[in-house]
Parts: sequence; C-alpha cells; structure tokens
Amino acid sequence: MTPRHLPLHDGWTLRADSAVPVGLPTGGVPATVPGCVHTDLLAAGLIDDPYLDDNETRLGWIGRTDWTYSTTFEWSDDGHAFTDLCFDGLDTVAAVRLNGTEVGTTANQHRGYRFPVRPLLREGPNTLAVRFTAPYTYAEAMRDKLGDRPGAYAEPYAFIRKMACNFGWDWGPTLVTSGIWRPVALESWTGPRLAAVKVLGDLDEAGAPRLAVTLEVERDEGAAALSGSVEVLGVCAVFTASQDEHHVSVTLPVPDAEPWWPHSHGEQSLYDVTVRLGGEVAWTGRTGFRAVTLEREAFRVSVNGEPVFVRGVNWIPDDCFPARITRQRVSDRLDQALAAGVNLIRVWGGGLYESDDFYELCDEKGLLVWQDFPFACAAYPEEQPLYDEVAAEVRENLVRLAPHPSLVLWCGNNENLEGHADWGWQEKLEGRTWGHGYYHELLPALCAETDPTRPYWPGSPYSASPELPPNDPALGTVHLWEVWNRVDYRHYADTAHRFVAEFGFQGPPAYATLRRAVSGELAPDAPLLAHHQKAEDGDTKLLRGLGDHLPQPGGFDDWHWLTQLNQARAVAFGIRHFRSHTPYCMGAIVWQLNDCWPVVSWAAVDGDGRRKPLWYALREVYADRLMAVRDGALHLVNDSAHPWEGTLRLTRRSLDGTVLAEETAEVTTAPRDITRVPLPPSVAEPDNSTREVLVAELGEQRTVEFYEEDTRVELPPARYDATVTQGDESGIGYRVTVTARTLLRDLALFPDRLDPAAEVDDMLVTLLPGESAVLHVTGAVLEDPEALCSRPVLRCVNDAVRA
Repeated sequence: MTPRHLPLHDGWTLRADSAVPVGLPTGGVPATVPGCVHTDLLAAGLIDDPYLDDNETRLGWIGRTDWTYSTTFEWSDDGHAFTDLCFDGLDTVAAVRLNGTEVGTTANQHRGYRFPVRPLLREGPNTLAVRFTAPYTYAEAMRDKLGDRPGAYAEPYAFIRKMACNFGWDWGPTLVTSGIWRPVALESWTGPRLAAVKVLGDLDEAGAPRLAVTLEVERDEGAAALSGSVEVLGVCAVFTASQDEHHVSVTLPVPDAEPWWPHSHGEQSLYDVTVRLGGEVAWTGRTGFRAVTLEREAFRVSVNGEPVFVRGVNWIPDDCFPARITRQRVSDRLDQALAAGVNLIRVWGGGLYESDDFYELCDEKGLLVWQDFPFACAAYPEEQPLYDEVAAEVRENLVRLAPHPSLVLWCGNNENLEGHADWGWQEKLEGRTWGHGYYHELLPALCAETDPTRPYWPGSPYSASPELPPNDPALGTVHLWEVWNRVDYRHYADTAHRFVAEFGFQGPPAYATLRRAVSGELAPDAPLLAHHQKAEDGDTKLLRGLGDHLPQPGGFDDWHWLTQLNQARAVAFGIRHFRSHTPYCMGAIVWQLNDCWPVVSWAAVDGDGRRKPLWYALREVYADRLMAVRDGALHLVNDSAHPWEGTLRLTRRSLDGTVLAEETAEVTTAPRDITRVPLPPSVAEPDNSTREVLVAELGEQRTVEFYEEDTRVELPPARYDATVTQGDESGIGYRVTVTARTLLRDLALFPDRLDPAAEVDDMLVTLLPGESAVLHVTGAVLEDPEALCSRPVLRCVNDAVRA
C-alpha cells in the first residue's frame, strides 16, 4: 500500500497565553505555517516591521511570551497500520497536543520530531495544538540551573538549542522567535518503513567512484525477511535483511560516474539514487562522487587529490525569520557569491544547519560548503538535557546532509576555543563545562562513526592541537580582527597566514536599502541610522578606518561613499596579500557575504540583496588570475587550469598618463601556480610619489598601483565626459559611457539612488586620461537618466579628495 503524506499547513491560529501589549483578538490571529510569531503578528498588522527604524526595540516582549498555534484538520481512515505526526522543525521549546492528548515535547530548533499518533486520530475533524514556552523562560531557567557561562553577549543563547543570532549579534537585531518554522505533516504507512537513509558518495583509494548507503528500517517485531535494492547510474545492488535486522549497509562501485568538482576546478556531475523496498520505490535523492582530504597543520583542502585555494565567504542566516527564505532567494544569493569568484561558503556556527535547498543548490553550482556545528562565541554547558539534544541534532544532520558532495568540512564551533584560551573565560567558568567535550569528543566521534568521508575540525580559529594557541598564523585557521577593531588594514601584510577563516571590514548598505529602512534623516549621527549599526563603537571605527587612505567625510553622501569604498579596499588589500602567499596560504574566507536585515555591516551583499562596492572588489580579487604587488615584486597568481603567459608590461606614469619609464618581460605562470616578478628600479622607485602611478598589464589583465595613499596623492579635479544611451546591446536599460579627461580613481555608479530596482554591472574602475568605461544599468526605467552622469550617483575618489 502506498504511504500517505498529509501536509498540515492550513487553518492555523496563533494566540498568546498571557497578556501582551498589542490588541490581540480573543480568538487569536491567522497564522502561516511554516512561519513564526513575528511574521504572523506583522501580517495581522499588530506590530510594525522590525527591520525598519528602531521598531525592533519595542518587540522584546515577543520572546518572553508563551504562544499557542492550533488548527483543525479532517482525517479519515486510510487503511494503514501506522501514522506519525512529523515536524521538520519547531522553534523551539514546545508541547504538542492532538485531540487534547499530549504526544510529545521538544527543545531543539536544529532537529525534527516524529510522534506516533494513530490511536489518537478520529474520523472527521481533529485538533492539533503546539504550545511554545518563551525561549527566554527556558534558556534563563537552564542558566540558573547549570550556572552562568561567559560569552560575547549578555544573552542566554548557549542554554537553548536555537539559532544563536536570534538573540542579537554585532550585525543583527534581537528578535527571539517561536513558531512551526519547517513543514509539518501526517505520514501513514503499512509494513516496513525507511526511517533513515545515509548516502555517501566518494572515491576509493584508486580514485574510482563508489556509493555507500546505510538504511535504517522500521518494522514490526517478527516481520518476514526483507529484500530491496539500491540503484545509481545503471548499477544496482540487491540486499536482504533478516527479520531481526534493522540496519542495512550497501557499498557499490559506480565506474561510469564522473567526479564532482567545485566550479573553480571542473564540472558538477550529480546522479540520481533510488532505494527500493520489496520492489517499491522508498527513497530517491541525488549525490555526487568526490574525495576530500585536509592537511591539518597547513589547513590545505584537496578535492579529488587537487589542492584548492579557498576563495570563500561566511554565510549567516539570510533572514531573522528563516521560514520566509525561498529556494529562489537562496539561489540568487549563491549566484551572487558565484559571480564574485567565490568557491566556498562557510555556514557560520551562530546560525543554522541550512535548508535542503541550500545544499542542493551548492551541489548544482559547484560551491564548496564548510559547515560549522551551531555553537558560537560562548561557553556551552555539556550537562543534560543539552548534551543529549546536541547528540540527537548532530546525528540527524550528519545523515541529512551526507549525500551532498559540496559539503567538504565539519567544524565544531566558531571562536569558542579561542574564547576559552584568550578571552578570560577560564577564570569565570570556575571549573564548569564549556564545550570541550563537544568539540574534542562527542562531535569527532559522531563524525567518524557516521560520516568518515569528510574531515572534522574542532573549531575556528584552531591551530591543529588543543595544546597550542588557537590563533597561530603558522598552523591551521586564524580569525583576523585586530584590523577593523584596532589597527589599520595595512597590517594584514605583516604576517603570512596558513588559512584566514574570518576577516573583514564594515561599510554601510546601499543607499536604497538605507532609505527604505530609515524614515528620518540620513546622516552619519542620525539616531535611527545609528540603530542600524550594531557593532561596538562601530561608527567610530568606520571613520577611524579611513586613516590616511581617504579623507574624513563632510556630509552623508561622502560618508556613505567613502566608508563603502574603504570597506572594499580593506578586504581587497587583505585578499591580495593572502593570495600572493600561495601555496603557503591556501584560503581566505571573507566575513561576510550576506545580511539578514538592513544594517551597517561587514557584508558584501546587503540585507535587501543589493551588491555593495565590496562585492565588485571581491569579483576582481577572487578572479582566477590576479596581480598583486608586495615586497618589491609583482605576484602573478594563476588559479586556473591553463597557463598564464604573455608579455608583461610595467610602466611608471605621471598622473596625466605620460609614460616615464617602461619595462617588459615574457612571463609564464603554470596552472594553479604563482610567479614572483621583481620590480625593476625604474618602475619601483618614483621620482615623485604623489604624482605618479605604476601600471602593470598582461593580456587583458591590468592593475594600477599608487605609490602613496589617496590623501597624499595630488589627484586632479575630476574631469570627464559622460553620456547616457538608452538600451545596452540587448536593448535593455542604459549605457553610461565615461571618458576620462584626467585620471579618475575608482569610478563608481550608484543607480539605486534614482530607483531602488536599478543596478550596475561594474564599479571601482580606475581610468587613465583618454580611457573610457561603459557601465550598464538595468532593472528600472528611470525618470531622469541624465542624472546617472552627476553626483552623488556618479562618484570617484577625485571629487572627495579635491572637494
């Protein structure tokens, strides 16, 4: 008999279980499932959008209120022997009642729950209620019971298995949610049921693809022997399980399969897998075949035997309310990473195990995934009931995510090893547990048992041994936060690092994003704008970070432009340095790709999905081929599968474009290699450092290097000709052609200032006198296209330095 799957997403009502400061109707309000309390109250018009102005500050009561979701659904006997009530995700502490009988309780957002309910079901209408205890009530009670623990924020997120950044972060609001955040359904069946399917595709010692499948079968005691099969790419393995067997393991070679590669190295071959029980299809999925290794001290990741320089970004939950995130939204965000040259996404430990959509799309797009387990920036208690909850969530997600070839690394936590070693936690802990047992015992044991195809790393930063300082640049991974917090970004160049897993610099979001989020005045010191800056002393650090690179701004427009530009330059400077040390350094992961709301932050893509100048800078410095000037030499970085060869032309020029010195050389850089070209004195040493530039050209690649910071360069007042033509090559949008009459430093166009939907294809272009750039604007029909040619829409550094 065919199993029955009955979604239970309709007819839900939300009500508060105590008095609340809004006019909640006696019978509650309609609720969306999947969803959460905040989005239901917002849809009902009972709260203002928490992402706008300072509305967040008036919503703290939601996370301190108990809530009940309830619905009525029709059910009729389907003839099956068993029925389970299945929740893919409950956020977080809940009691579930069916027809007045409690069927189970939950306390973990990071896992699913199944409750057997067939004896409780009735013909006709059935009532289902989920009562959520306030997250603060549970977490604070657990903290009182187990003893407080130190952390980065004075919030109890370490005492509840829930998305930590719900409680606020230095880029995110405090919006503590409750709700049925993933699908819920009744599942009915007769006979054996596949309770779990673990699919691991890798390569054997000879490099041949193989598939290992482990099945957990649920069936009646004394049931007859069971037969079935596993099939992929025309290869089929048949198995038989005796009446007392509940686990079956099958390994089969798949000789005709092609290996899966990250997009920077090859194709993304994926294959359908089918599992049958007794001849009936019981499970289908997709996987790919690849081998992953990690050289621990060097932290060098290899895929299919080939070392990969990681061009990475850190990923946070893309919305504080994850049920709103569609597959298309995830795809768009990952496409933005892909277009910027990114080949790895690190799913950060203060968030979630992401959706199936996320990992499937990474498989398809060739984006490697580093998955943190959900522990971040705090000492985590290891006592019950938290310990068993951690073990249950880890087992479930190891199996759920196993088929995905994109997933190449499990990491125990974010910054907790560093916190224990360097942030003064040990004295505050007074001997209490803090997570060591998770990161060095439980998690590696479960990974070794369940997923031996992927390396496990205890945390980041980490130096490959618990006996060593965790942030040692010569070993393992480092997080670099002296830059941004205390020192100038030129300090990135002080040290050669093995692998930089976090580094970054802040900048404001796009103008249109700020304008939507802030109803009042847009000024650097405006209170409503300040609410969208969550970092400690963040506004001061933004201005201090300009240093001698760029002038101090005189008003909002210059503040917005210069701090965005400085963010882009700071991160690009770091990446050039890290990549110039290849292969000693084998990775950089920028903090961060995305935002969850409109905020001044480290993101390259802001909370409304708009690309900041940093995104365009990433596209340049994460390209396969890069020129980087360091220590008196030009480094040619070739992270492609083909040689990079040709005539290298080096010129020293005056700012008016006159060539003062020229050198050429024939160069060849092998695939996945780097060439160091010493700069001849004629171009390395300017006659007047404030009036000259170094230009390096190789094929279509060019870089313009200034001998001084912009505040000391005698940049001329910007002079250029700019024209706007309706329609690009495809007849869509606008072509903005800018021809430089003087050197133009970092030309940028911000069409979202004219229409929030408008976007541009390029930015941060430096032009020598006489050169032209064509910028394409799409996404909107503009009332005044000519405004694309003037400030504050069209900017360059000249007009800020010489204003």
